[in-house]
Amino acid sequence: MFIDTHAHLTDEAFNEDREEVIKFSRECMVKKIITSGFDIPSSFEALSLANKYEGVYASMGVYPENIYEIEDDFEIKFSALAKEKKIVAFGEIGLQYTPDMPEKSKQIEAFLRQLTLADKLNLPVVIHCRDAYGDLLSILQENKNLVNNGGTMHCYGGSFEMAEMLIRLGLHISVGGVSTFKNAQRLKDVLKQIPLQNLLLETDCPYLTPHPFRGKRNSPAFIPTIAQNLADIKGVTVEEVARVTSGNAEEVFRLC
Repeated sequence: MFIDTHAHLTDEAFNEDREEVIKFSRECMVKKIITSGFDIPSSFEALSLANKYEGVYASMGVYPENIYEIEDDFEIKFSALAKEKKIVAFGEIGLQYTPDMPEKSKQIEAFLRQLTLADKLNLPVVIHCRDAYGDLLSILQENKNLVNNGGTMHCYGGSFEMAEMLIRLGLHISVGGVSTFKNAQRLKDVLKQIPLQNLLLETDCPYLTPHPFRGKRNSPAFIPTIAQNLADIKGVTVEEVARVTSGNAEEVFRLC
């Protein structure tokens, strides 16, 4: 059995065949999927979708690009969502210092606000980070009390040394389609060093489709491809990858 810990099944790319995608993923042994919110509306949509399908769960949060959409009643809305059984995480949240993103101070403010609420709601966090690992690590180390419920570094792209420090804070490292790319040797070298018990699998679908399917829409059905690639990197069987990463996911997100 495999678990896709980060998907975007509410994306319009699935509007024509969402139910078929979920069904086919099950046939590919991907028995559980966490579909992620990236702003307030998509978080409610993720819950609605999770409530419709067995084996589908939801996370809620506001992605860095969307932080200006955070309203005064943000905590009230998300606290109400968190009471729902199929909300299993807070995210994706985090920092992204690429051009055309909100200013750094505003991102940090929103990130801390969401970390605080996640801690209050006793939810693990799903953290997005791009070109901001230094600030991210500093924030997490200075606020260790806000990540007591663990979580995951979504689509990790940092160094092994950074991964070690994040793991010590109680976070898992999530492995997606990028790890299969031919130009991703640095990431492959990092993953080779990280113990399997600290890793999770994800697709981030419909984005970041793994090799050899690049150019096609990504879906949870490609998790076995990502898992086989990770097995090759670590010199273990794909069955071992499935067993350990699924156990990790069930523990982190308290999946039933």
